[in-house]
Amino acid sequence: MALNTETAFAESPPNQFRADAERLSHIVLEMQRCFVLHLCKELAPGNVSFPQFFLLAYLDQKEVLTMSAIAKKMGHTTAAASGLVARLENLGMVVRSIARDDRRKVMVCITPKGSALVRRIRQEMVGNLMKIMEYLSPEEQRAWLQLYSKIYDYCQSKDCRSFSSAKR
Repeated sequence: MALNTETAFAESPPNQFRADAERLSHIVLEMQRCFVLHLCKELAPGNVSFPQFFLLAYLDQKEVLTMSAIAKKMGHTTAAASGLVARLENLGMVVRSIARDDRRKVMVCITPKGSALVRRIRQEMVGNLMKIMEYLSPEEQRAWLQLYSKIYDYCQSKDCRSFSSAKR
């Protein structure tokens, strides 16, 4: 069953709209499975879990984060985020410190070892994406990037957890 790319979703009849969304759901799950299986093989030697890696990747973009900011970003309680950070700290991937202005605040930053892991995994991902992009024409490559950018912008403007409570 091919995805109907000729007709915009908004112009599709409701049944076709749902069928296209179901097809996209299948495609997204299969793509995630493919990428996650590869990521799992890359992370296993360092004993880093997916949530730990996602936190490292986020920390790698920031100078320092509070424990409450980490909990919010990860969708965890502060206690759960603290456990996540503790495991990364034991692996030498992050360090914790107390904020100078407020000793109640715990600050977390990534170490060079954590940054190196993120950099290595991202390079692997870029290489894999380049292999996929070789399969596409230059126009399809640009269209893929444009669509993913638009979807990314939408997701960044929304709280990801709001998807589960969206009206159906």
